[in-house]
Amino acid sequence: MFPFLAAALAVPPVPTLDARLTSFDYPYDVHTFRVDAQRQALEMSYMDVHPEGSGNGRTVMLLHGKNFSGAYWAPTIEVLHDAGYRVIVPDQIGFGKSSKPEHFQYSFHQLAHLTDQLLVELDVDEVDIVGHSMGGMLATRYALLHPTRAHTLTLVNPIGLEDWQQVVPYQPVEAWFAQEKVKTPQGIRNYMTSAYFDGQWKDAYEPLVTILAGWTAGPDHERIAWTSAQTYDMIFTQPVVHDFDRIAVPTLLIVGERDRTALGRARAAPADRVKMGNYPVLARSAHERIPDSELVLLPGVGHLPQVEVPDETHRALLTFLARRAP
Repeated sequence: MFPFLAAALAVPPVPTLDARLTSFDYPYDVHTFRVDAQRQALEMSYMDVHPEGSGNGRTVMLLHGKNFSGAYWAPTIEVLHDAGYRVIVPDQIGFGKSSKPEHFQYSFHQLAHLTDQLLVELDVDEVDIVGHSMGGMLATRYALLHPTRAHTLTLVNPIGLEDWQQVVPYQPVEAWFAQEKVKTPQGIRNYMTSAYFDGQWKDAYEPLVTILAGWTAGPDHERIAWTSAQTYDMIFTQPVVHDFDRIAVPTLLIVGERDRTALGRARAAPADRVKMGNYPVLARSAHERIPDSELVLLPGVGHLPQVEVPDETHRALLTFLARRAP
């Protein structure tokens, strides 16, 4: 087990965490990028890990998922660092240690714009983007908006490989908020078990629950629930799947076949519900639609290949990055 994950297992089951995770340690130094967006001053937290010496001259940016922060990328950061890459890992506005404004129009375009501002601030002209889960949707949007800065795109079990609007009735942000307010640590664990790991939970997955559980017990629970509701609405109403054929950069899909994540499944008709989140089918369809793409399917693996089978996942990523060198 990676040291960071082992350390996280030692954290009490329900820590008390505030909105900015001030008492939660990240695996590397955290920096702050101050931005003005939507008539307010915000702070975007990020890790910027440089290789020893000059490295290989390339930069990889890791984009986290909806129920995660930059911290869970620790094993991937270590592997990329050791391979000579500079690694930048932002917490998006509304996530992790970054600002969580009460009034904010969340969109993948907005998050991609702020992420690009960060890269400009850090003097990064070209970047290899890796996005997991919701981060895959954001990474896709970023590559579409900034094809000259995006050198390659890697999608690790991205959500948004299907358009849930076609089978799931819309619900307003207030309904998402009501659901988020009553979440419990065990409810979070149950959801991850069902959606991420196809009903098969392991103790090694416990660190993935820590932050979300800590927020349910923390002083900013309602602010976190409201932010989560807003970002769920963003994910549901802003599909990227219809733009896959416009992706203009080399793309790698790494997909665990046991993943069954699908937004709004409980509100879909029974006949549609059973078809949602079929990742082996969805991944093959995405591969066919994305022009210059490669697909690595991982049998028996769920929503987090970088945690479940890190060696295999990182080998696929490093091989792709080496093959697609500038």
